[in-house]
Formats: sequence, structure tokens, C-alpha cells
Amino acid sequence: MAGSDSSSNASSNAGVVARPLSIAVLTVSDTREKLTDKSGDFLEQAIVKAGHRLVARELVKDEKEQIGEALERWRDDETIDVAITTGGTGITARDVTPDVARALLDKELAGFGELFRQLSFEQIGASSIQSRALGGVMGRTLLFVLPGSTGACRCAWTGILEKQLDIRTQPCNFVALQERL
Repeated sequence: MAGSDSSSNASSNAGVVARPLSIAVLTVSDTREKLTDKSGDFLEQAIVKAGHRLVARELVKDEKEQIGEALERWRDDETIDVAITTGGTGITARDVTPDVARALLDKELAGFGELFRQLSFEQIGASSIQSRALGGVMGRTLLFVLPGSTGACRCAWTGILEKQLDIRTQPCNFVALQERL
């Protein structure tokens, strides 16, 4: 809001209670297994630590059909508020996660990918340009497509998602908009 300062934003949010979300995590990888999925482990721990519910966690190969089936199922499941994928966002022939996700989106949040690459640039430099991370809305489910590295998942979670998935974040957040999707 124009003319607002951080103290008025904080005070206008006094007494707001955290609202736990139901979140699903999909790891996309040809090489990882449940025991070696460090990025999925990080996201699971971060989600629970933030007070949300991890309601599904799956691992699929870099195959359009497998990725699409999982995301469509989660889009159609009214109990899932947020879906997060990790892996398959690069530029090789096998990296198809953003392509599958984009086809399922009703609205893309271009700023998510832009902000992620900006934050990532601060950590890894120009290599951040190789990520095709994106965010959007599919049905009533928020979808965030992250790279497969644990560092990238940490960057996206701590720099964007942790705050935007918290109803107490001001001046605005994704949770406050969820009911109107």
C-alpha cells in the first residue's frame, strides 16, 4: 500500500492466527530414490516446521505422463492447498517438469520465477539463469516448480514460500487469496 510503513503493516495484522495449509511434495528425478531425496526431505521438514501439513510426498521419473498424473490428481484433490515440485527444471532434454506444469496452470505467477532467479543469483551467480522455476494456480491449488538441488529448495522456501504461505505476512500473502481462487 502506498504510504504504509512496516509498523502499520505489523499492527494491522495483530491477533491473526497462523493457518496451516495442506501441502504435497513431488520429487522428479531419474536417479533419486526415497532414501537419497535430500531436497524432498528438506521441503518436508520445512513444511512441518512452519506448521503446515504434509499430506502427500511422491517421487516420479522425468516422464511427462508421471508428472502430469501426480499434478492432475493433486489439482483435483480439494484437500490439497499447495503442490511443490522439485527437479526437472533445467534445460536438458529430460527436464520437462515446467512444461508439464505450465500446461496445467490456469494462471502463471511470473513473479515467482523471476524472484527465485534473483535470489538464486545472489547465491550461485549467473548459473541461476538455467532454472525454469515457476509458480502458478491450477484449479484452486497453488503450484510451485523448484529445481532439484537442496540449495535451490532452501532458497525458494526461505526467500519466498515460507513467508507467502503464512497468513500473517503483510501486506499480502497467498493464503489470504486462497479462498478466492
